[in-house]
Amino acid sequence: MPDTITRRALGAAAAASLAAPFIRRADAAAPIELRCSLDTAPSHPRNVAMRDFLRKIETASQGTIKTRLFESGSLFPDLQVVKALVQGQVEMACPGTWTITGFVPDADFSQLPAFYGRPIDIVHKTTDGNAGKFVNAEIAKKLHIEVLGGWFDLGFNNWYSTRKPLNSLADLKDMKLRSPGGVLNSWRIRYFGGVPNVTAWPDVPLAMSQGTFDGLISTNESTNSSKLYDSGMKHSLQDNQGMGLYVPLVNQQFWAKIGPKMQETVLGLWTENLPAWRANTAKSQRHGRAELTRHGVVFVDVAQADLDAVHAKMLPQQGKAVADAHISPELVKLVMADVGA
Repeated sequence: MPDTITRRALGAAAAASLAAPFIRRADAAAPIELRCSLDTAPSHPRNVAMRDFLRKIETASQGTIKTRLFESGSLFPDLQVVKALVQGQVEMACPGTWTITGFVPDADFSQLPAFYGRPIDIVHKTTDGNAGKFVNAEIAKKLHIEVLGGWFDLGFNNWYSTRKPLNSLADLKDMKLRSPGGVLNSWRIRYFGGVPNVTAWPDVPLAMSQGTFDGLISTNESTNSSKLYDSGMKHSLQDNQGMGLYVPLVNQQFWAKIGPKMQETVLGLWTENLPAWRANTAKSQRHGRAELTRHGVVFVDVAQADLDAVHAKMLPQQGKAVADAHISPELVKLVMADVGA
């Protein structure tokens, strides 16, 4: 009997020893999920950059964070993603500033008349400077979400149309023009005599082909990556009317889960890679125009002298635009100090 008990005990101990690695693996904490929602196509420069960013996060986390990228609005369109982020339905998003204005009106400041026809270095001076920091603090405080740092470039917004040729800004009069959203985009459409229409980006190709609007505000790469030439887009008037920018946002619950050390790593990854992503976006915008031209889209560039003249006429009306958009006077002062206008 004692020998039998001993053999049984040894057998049980050996079995437990063999099973231990599997027990430890089962007991190990599951990776923290990071879902990122975008409503643009996989080839869009924002998607390309976010894919790279998520991959870098996974590598740096050594498997403690598992990332998933949802594209083409498969989870949420940008017009709804901020609310989803706040409610914890997604962990990360990088929506356009114009989609945040329903929560933080100041986020739309890059569309102010002060920026009409201005070069990209002026835009970066404000978004990376005091004005951008002011808005980031507002977003974080009001929505209780984390802003990862500087804003990601979409590129300059321009005009595009289906049937009507666009040879000058006067041709925009009476056109029904799709706006991405935000008070200032609609304000600018009205300034040139057009009629604003807000349509979520994933719905634009079908709406355009059905004649829901005559044209739209967008960028060369966005219209190219969505193949809007297949939906009837034939003309573009290039005036660099305002810079489209995306804000990197993270849900606060996710941010708390990953802890201070990983938080610092994520912030560092964003800051280190942002310049390269911006350069790639600028390259994509140039490529987008070349591809659109190849597909028969006719481009007309507004002369810089004309842009300067419109800028001078538009600037005195900025006070009304600021009031309509509910942008804070304190922010406007910061913007104008950087713009130098």
